[in-house]
Amino acid sequence: MMDKTIHIEVLRYRPEQDKEPWLQGFDVPYSDDMSVLQGLQYIRDYLDGTLAFRWSCRQAICGSCGMMVDGVPKLACKTFLRDYPGKVRIEPLNHFPIERDLVVVLDDFIEKLESITPYIVPKEDKPLSEGEYKQTPAQMDWYAQFSGCINCLLCYAACPQYGLNSDFLGPGAIALLHRYNQDSRDGACGQRMELLAAQEGVFNCTAVGYCSEVCPKAVDPANAVNLNKTAVAKDYFLRFARPKGACK
Repeated sequence: MMDKTIHIEVLRYRPEQDKEPWLQGFDVPYSDDMSVLQGLQYIRDYLDGTLAFRWSCRQAICGSCGMMVDGVPKLACKTFLRDYPGKVRIEPLNHFPIERDLVVVLDDFIEKLESITPYIVPKEDKPLSEGEYKQTPAQMDWYAQFSGCINCLLCYAACPQYGLNSDFLGPGAIALLHRYNQDSRDGACGQRMELLAAQEGVFNCTAVGYCSEVCPKAVDPANAVNLNKTAVAKDYFLRFARPKGACK
């Protein structure tokens, strides 16, 4: 039963008619089990059908509904209205251009994601007749945590360095890069190490750590960045002792 009301302020921006973003307020009835995403759906269904926002699974799996909730990057489906008595402000993710209302332009992240070769490149090709590329549970443990990323971009919205310099590869892409570099079946570590060591790679990070704090899947991208700072330094000092990028 929805016996309470909350005032939801939503940042609006429609490029065909708005010169700049502006806040619009809505009074929304809610119950204790209602998420921020459901509050936005109520607005669109009953109060203003033009409100634009992304969502898909409603189970904190797809990563689509990332947005700023009272200034903090959160998944709207995993955040509840009961935790914001009286009033809450919803805005698009920080550090990304606004496409419309709460929808941001993802092009920059997609380019970064593609640049890290986010798939396994076998060390040696073999015919299907020889079976799978096998891996032990212990080998999987090296990267399992970092494979949980859902590309929600909360870490980018939390990263002050990405806000200052969008050329920075960023915490999410580095965490995924680390996942593949640590995979015993992969042979593309060398080319990824070049990205990490580049000017906009890991040493662009200023070690704030907020990216890991807001991560809804406990991927800990800050740890991935720190581990790769060590890996890049090790690769640099040992480059004359072994082939460049031979990090396994």
